[in-house]
Amino acid sequence: MENLHDIYNSGVYATIILPIATPKIYTYVVPKSFVDQIQSGIRVEVQFGKNKLYSGIVYEIHKNKPKEYQPKPILTIIDDKPIVNMYQLKFWKWMANYYLSPMGSVMNAALPANLKLASETKIMLSPLFDNDFSDFSDKEYLIAEALTIQNEIAISDIQKILDQKTVYPILYKLLEKGVIYIKEEMNTKYKPKLISCVKLTPYYQEDQSRLAEAFEKIKRSLKQTEALLALIQFQKTIDDVSRKKIYEKANSSSTVLKELEKKEIIKFYDKPISRIAKHEDDLLVAGELSEHQVTALSDIKEQFEKQNVVLLHGVTGSGKTRIYIEMMKEVIAKGGQVLYLLPEIALTTQMISRLKKVFGDDIVVSHSRLNNNQRVDIWKAVGNGMPVVLGARSSVFLPFKDLQLVIIDEEHDDSFKQSAPAPRYNGRDVGIYLAHLFGAKTLMGTATPAISTYYNALKGKFGLVEMTERFGGISMPTIEIIDKKDALKKNRMKSVFTLKLIETIEEVLKKGEQVILFQNRRGYSPVMQCEVCGWHTECKHCDVSMTYHKYFNNLQCHYCGSQQNLPTDCPACGSSKLSLKGHGTEKILEELEIIFPHAKVKRMDLDTVRTKNALNDLITEFENKEIDILIGTQMVTKGLDFENVTIVGVLSADQSLHVPDYRANERSFQLLTQVSGRAGRAKKEGLVMIQAFDTSHPVLHDVVQYDYINYFKRELRERQKFRYPPYSRLIKITLKHRDPKVVNEAGKILGARLKRYLGDRVLGPAKPSVARVRNQFLIDFLIKIEINNKVIQQVKNVILEQTNGLTGMKGFSSVRVNLDVDVY
Repeated sequence: MENLHDIYNSGVYATIILPIATPKIYTYVVPKSFVDQIQSGIRVEVQFGKNKLYSGIVYEIHKNKPKEYQPKPILTIIDDKPIVNMYQLKFWKWMANYYLSPMGSVMNAALPANLKLASETKIMLSPLFDNDFSDFSDKEYLIAEALTIQNEIAISDIQKILDQKTVYPILYKLLEKGVIYIKEEMNTKYKPKLISCVKLTPYYQEDQSRLAEAFEKIKRSLKQTEALLALIQFQKTIDDVSRKKIYEKANSSSTVLKELEKKEIIKFYDKPISRIAKHEDDLLVAGELSEHQVTALSDIKEQFEKQNVVLLHGVTGSGKTRIYIEMMKEVIAKGGQVLYLLPEIALTTQMISRLKKVFGDDIVVSHSRLNNNQRVDIWKAVGNGMPVVLGARSSVFLPFKDLQLVIIDEEHDDSFKQSAPAPRYNGRDVGIYLAHLFGAKTLMGTATPAISTYYNALKGKFGLVEMTERFGGISMPTIEIIDKKDALKKNRMKSVFTLKLIETIEEVLKKGEQVILFQNRRGYSPVMQCEVCGWHTECKHCDVSMTYHKYFNNLQCHYCGSQQNLPTDCPACGSSKLSLKGHGTEKILEELEIIFPHAKVKRMDLDTVRTKNALNDLITEFENKEIDILIGTQMVTKGLDFENVTIVGVLSADQSLHVPDYRANERSFQLLTQVSGRAGRAKKEGLVMIQAFDTSHPVLHDVVQYDYINYFKRELRERQKFRYPPYSRLIKITLKHRDPKVVNEAGKILGARLKRYLGDRVLGPAKPSVARVRNQFLIDFLIKIEINNKVIQQVKNVILEQTNGLTGMKGFSSVRVNLDVDVY
């Protein structure tokens, strides 16, 4: 027998990405027997630590033996061919470096759950064991003897052999003696979707003239005859005939087909099919481009001659989607692939139905509502060259082969930013880098560009194309600011509605037109408060108020998701005078039903669209005019297009304007402009009514005037003054721990270390506005870095070195560190 040294000493090594958050990726030795099979991008089984086994992705194959540790051997090769291509591996590496995230975290974010592996622990006999049982206990002997008979045994089987539940101490002793090792049997969870099909048995397939014999066998059964005739007819045009088709065509049943099977006329078999829904309607030809769109398209192509990234700044309703379609068609004609990124599922639902009508089965949609098997089917379809992918930010991880165009719609949207877990990436920015890897072009589109994006366009880093008119000559909606303070003084308020807004909605409903109302708070009431002592409901795990949800009749925390029953009296003073303060979408819907009893009112928020089809059903209802008033959170502001909506109401603009955040004005301008763009999308004139207490705020003036440039210049002056992006880059460091003393001490130590190297770039340590979430106390740092790539990389290196050093110190190993690069 070849000794172990000779087996493993091939001189070939592989760096393996494991699905764990280790700062470095580990190198393993490739056994001689695997040298011809090993390749980048395949999954392998390896041991990590003493006895834990993982499946990992081969990142790189080389001949450099690590000096710091003795590499362990790869145990098993799982795949015959790579499941991750070279572009993806380069992309993962860049993301890990840029976002200060372990490669294992990137791997976890990138791979569909069903391409990850399930484990069932097995025990195997070590090849080092020499069959010497002399110093074994009786129980150790029973296990070792069983393993000499069987190749591997599950732990559950060992429990049966020894007739006891606790077997780990015995196994650990055998592990220490080198007699056994633990094997994690790796099985992919993915199962292809199968349909049951029917075909003639080989006897009849080989010679169709024999079918007369078959009909003779079944001449007494009309049902069997009709089923066989249906199969013969289908087989003329279809390779795989499903049982379902036979049932429908011959008005038959499974009993009839089973009788044909018994008589050896037909046989059943299963065929794997894709879970990606097929488009069965006729394709539509996209409408003619307007003169304005033709000019914009020409300008984009001209910009692409000089730039790889172009910003299309077009007012709401200018027809940006039609331009995207034209560019997508050109890429498809060349055999390339397109990635069309949208910030969230609310937009993909309506957009996919439109694009399916143009591109049919050449497009797939990828988002978080898909089940795990659907994700794998899309992964495979993209790897096989699917022309168009429409999806949310995670679509950047799909295995593109020939990506030629990346479209980033609503590029300004905060939903492109991943907040947790790591990597905390921005879908817009990584989309641009992904296009760069392929040598592809990137087209970003929005009516309200992010300050940094527009700044980069003006500086020449990106190309810039402007569209200042709505498609078809439709005018922009009129925007009116309603003074809530004045309405309160004159007693012209009904709950959160000014009488002017109510009167306008009544007029619109009489015409059979629709209304969208925006309120950025879900639930019924944000606070339950005692009228005697002022006590209010707070989450037990977070430093935030609990929101009352009437539908569930409970209090919910929107940070950690915990729920509580309603208190009957005040836990502080015992008073029963508890009242609900504030208005969420649930309460507003209830009040709208009272004010407008004949109107059909529904809401669109996280609570109403949790299920797979709920959002699509709600949008379909609204498009079909089955809903008169739609009240919603930010979901209703983003890119939705309803031709019968003539009034949009913003119930409280002050909510977003007075947030303690340097981006409050930017977010407010974008939000108010975008929600305004939902009105008057067709020939009907649109009106937007914005209720606010602070009507003199400059952002409101810019929204009314559609004056992006004035807003942009004012914001730029403020940011330059205080060194905020685009004049700096920001990295946020958050420390978390269950003990406030530990996290505060860790903050002091880290703060001192960071300031030693980074000076006044470091702001903090500071408690955030919500200083406890899920029973973890938080301390924040904000690092402002000048725009210099060399300096930025040096600062990142310092941050990694000092945060790793902190968690390596005695007493701070349990402190969690979150790093957020380009934080909003």
